Amino acid sequence: MSVIAAYVYAGGTRVRSVSLDRIDALKTGPGEFVWIGLLEPSEAELNILAERFQLHPLAVGDALNARQMPKVDVYGDQLFVVARTGQLEDDEILYGETDIFVGPQHIITVRHGSGRAHTDLRTHLEASPGQLRHGVDYVLHALLDFIVDGYVPIVEAIEEDVLNMEKHALDAFLSRQEVTRIFNLRRELMRFRRLLAPMEEVASRLEHHDLPCIDTEVRLYFRDVRGHVRNVGAMVEGLREVLSSVFEASTLLEQQRQGAITRRLAAWAAILAVPTAIAGIYGMNFVNMPELHWRYGYFTVVGGICVICMVLFARFKKARWL
Repeated sequence: MSVIAAYVYAGGTRVRSVSLDRIDALKTGPGEFVWIGLLEPSEAELNILAERFQLHPLAVGDALNARQMPKVDVYGDQLFVVARTGQLEDDEILYGETDIFVGPQHIITVRHGSGRAHTDLRTHLEASPGQLRHGVDYVLHALLDFIVDGYVPIVEAIEEDVLNMEKHALDAFLSRQEVTRIFNLRRELMRFRRLLAPMEEVASRLEHHDLPCIDTEVRLYFRDVRGHVRNVGAMVEGLREVLSSVFEASTLLEQQRQGAITRRLAAWAAILAVPTAIAGIYGMNFVNMPELHWRYGYFTVVGGICVICMVLFARFKKARWL
């Protein structure tokens, strides 16, 4: 069975459990609501719930398809909310989907590809009956807030890697593998940023629009969710800029190092050109070269070469080419 948890709540406390086999006999009284959590259910299981709670066929189809972007759909007196989850594995953000059916006395969550169960969230809410007493709309807020909070570890893990790369880029050349990793992370952050915009729109619509099952008092809670999405978006944009600056800084430092090496080679080439040129002149073996028969010619030429090379070395050293 794909049912992870199913309970009836009244007055903010858990009243009784619910079995999918007896879902047809389920009765909810005034002030009660049922919260059912499913993990990748089959079509037959979801159809049982659809028949009992009058879930719209289009919403059921979307929940089975599990390829939707974040959105809010209204079907009569019910809401269908789609949220996307994420987790980081080997520099790749893997996305899941959580579909939420919200009715006057029921809330049904359908998880696909999400590694974060709602068990801890349910336990936390059950420990705060004053908040859970609000009903399905507050549970919806808590679910969305739980999903958005799951984005933060992704960004923080990437941020830690980026800071390490930034430090390494200042000390040594970036390898081809590291440069490839920078571009891969930028691509993942761009994809992640495209997800955050519709998630913010979901929270904004739940906050500002008059929607079924959403109390006026609870609308303000969705503003908090929208604020969290914006904060994550700002962190993502900051990381993208840092990744770009790491690559640019590495390129500039590499160019600077290459320039220093080029200047050093040019300086030594200029110094070595002096003895090469002089030796080349006296190596032409012309007959009429008076210096060849001069008694002190060899010592004078060698001394002149040394003096010129030492002067050039001093000038290049002063210019910081050596």
